[in-house]
Amino acid sequence: MYTGIVLGTEKIQNIETKNGYRTIFVSNSKGFLNDVFIGASVAIDGTCLTVTEIANDFSWVSFDVADTTQQITTLAQLKPEQQVNIERSFKMGMENGGHQLYGHIEGMAEVKQAIHNGATLHLDLAIPPEKMRYFFLKGFIGLHGCSLTVNHVDKTTHQISVDLIPETLRLTNLQFVQQGDFLNYEIDQTTRTLVDTIEAIYANKMERGI
Repeated sequence: MYTGIVLGTEKIQNIETKNGYRTIFVSNSKGFLNDVFIGASVAIDGTCLTVTEIANDFSWVSFDVADTTQQITTLAQLKPEQQVNIERSFKMGMENGGHQLYGHIEGMAEVKQAIHNGATLHLDLAIPPEKMRYFFLKGFIGLHGCSLTVNHVDKTTHQISVDLIPETLRLTNLQFVQQGDFLNYEIDQTTRTLVDTIEAIYANKMERGI
């Protein structure tokens, strides 16, 4: 489990394409991964991945990305030297300053507008129509691993809006986002459960004519 508080960024050092998956090698220049172990979970651009190999000097850590994961995330577009957001899994006793995330990416949201307002950044994001029912004003979304508050919802255009503060931009690769880019997004699982349950109950009552 994660909290959506990204530690910072690291770079993709190398990528190896294999049968049914790719292995990405991520630098560890800032020490975020100093205590990882084989099998540990780390969120890369919001996607929960498993550590598969560690350099003897901890200068890099590798992760395998299955083809199915590449199909629904931006990880398929990664290139050497590209910066990725890093988040470690939540540990008991830690302060949770974000929201509960799992690193289970729903898909990719297209950036329709990226508007800089002083030192902040406003993003309008296109969400697939069938997923819009899971978003509401002042709810939250996991975006490239960052826990962000939804500040506007437009059911007609199937878009939501978020605003990023300077600290978030400083720490993450969202500072480089431009119109037309795609970002990994995650739905709040509690909201999904409530919405799906209520819809199922309502559908059942309609079928029974209640």
